[in-house]
Amino acid sequence: MTIGSAGEHTWRHRLWQHLCTAYGGPFTLVGPRETLHDPVTDAPTSYAYADPDFPRAHLAGWGEGWQHMTPLIGDAVRSCRADVLLVSLGLIDLGFYTNAEQTAENVRAFVTEARAAGPRIRVAVLPVIRNIRVEADATFAGQVTDFNDLLAKTIADLDDPASPLLLVPPPPSYDFHTDTYDGTHPNETGEHKIAGAFAEAMWREWDLGGPYEAG
Repeated sequence: MTIGSAGEHTWRHRLWQHLCTAYGGPFTLVGPRETLHDPVTDAPTSYAYADPDFPRAHLAGWGEGWQHMTPLIGDAVRSCRADVLLVSLGLIDLGFYTNAEQTAENVRAFVTEARAAGPRIRVAVLPVIRNIRVEADATFAGQVTDFNDLLAKTIADLDDPASPLLLVPPPPSYDFHTDTYDGTHPNETGEHKIAGAFAEAMWREWDLGGPYEAG
């Protein structure tokens, strides 16, 4: 949902467009990766962005979740000199790798590693957005609900004025029936809604940027 697939803009691009007009200071997107997922090769090998003219750097992977990113985040923060982390993870963890409690423990480990690399890092975290699987799998739907509850408690517990954590309110109108192209991955409207969720939260809680307007 964050790395995006060949031919897409990605919500990262939508957020960058917003910040170019709403944020008054210099900024850039950072990360050790730049590519999109290529459905043909089933690998992160594509540079075919719908609009490639933006800072494409990121740390996202197709099928990668909290447990995959935790070992990587420290080096990424150090090498890319990140100040703010925008995190949308958890769906793949709950779907294939870990239960709600285990995933919440990985959130704690992720934050610990990020802070070790950048003691003043800010972290904005989007809860898991429901996808098509919740309609067919009641157990999975329950795990999503349980994890989002645990995530809110974890963020509140770990929040520190020196390194603030922010739980991003999910976009209220997001509907996987209409805001995704396959029940999970965002289409154009979904990209704008995810970007808008991060933008609005950073503006309201951290005074970064301004109100989000989909262009």
